[in-house]
Amino acid sequence: MSNELGITLVFLITILLLLIFNEMVYRRFHPSGEVTRKLAHFLATLSTITFPFLFDNHWYVFALALIFFIVLFFSRKSHYLKSIHDIKRKSLGSYLLPVAIYLTFLISHLLDEKFLFILPMLILAICDPVAGILGINLQTYNHQIRIFKWKLNKTSTGSISFFISSFIISVTSLYYYQNMNFDLKTFWLAIIIASAGTLAEMFSWRGTDNLFIPTVVLLILVIFL
Repeated sequence: MSNELGITLVFLITILLLLIFNEMVYRRFHPSGEVTRKLAHFLATLSTITFPFLFDNHWYVFALALIFFIVLFFSRKSHYLKSIHDIKRKSLGSYLLPVAIYLTFLISHLLDEKFLFILPMLILAICDPVAGILGINLQTYNHQIRIFKWKLNKTSTGSISFFISSFIISVTSLYYYQNMNFDLKTFWLAIIIASAGTLAEMFSWRGTDNLFIPTVVLLILVIFL
């Protein structure tokens, strides 16, 4: 058994245990499905940050993504994993997450630059749940975003929290990526990444932000780095 195959099996078991634990929390304490869904999103996505350091062959990441796509797809059809699927809105996010992880990893692998995977995944893992939870639960001074007569299914609090958190993550990550060198380019690049990520989250629908957010961040990094 190769080292990477062993790591793949460890990740497979770990994520399955995470899903089981998440389901037990949901059934025992009865939180909102949105909360347990965001918790699983955060933990699962954040764990993938190690992928560039563990896998030299993208096919192992593809296998993991495919397995979890199948698990999520059939659990929805068979009404299992309510901690993930028990939400009122229609969403493709759970299916698109493994797709986004693999595609981002593949591009960063082909370009031989780990940072192209790490920063998009950090923003997707942290900023998206932060925006979702705050946008739903904070009602004071929180308004649904309207552009002219077009009402978006996003809130001002959610979008502002996404921008702030993604800026902090971007500027910190870029600082360390550039050997602890902070200059005006780092600041403006962090602003661009945060703005583009916020717009991608704002204009996405039915969970497509899981694909659009890392794609947009990756594209900006490829252009400016």
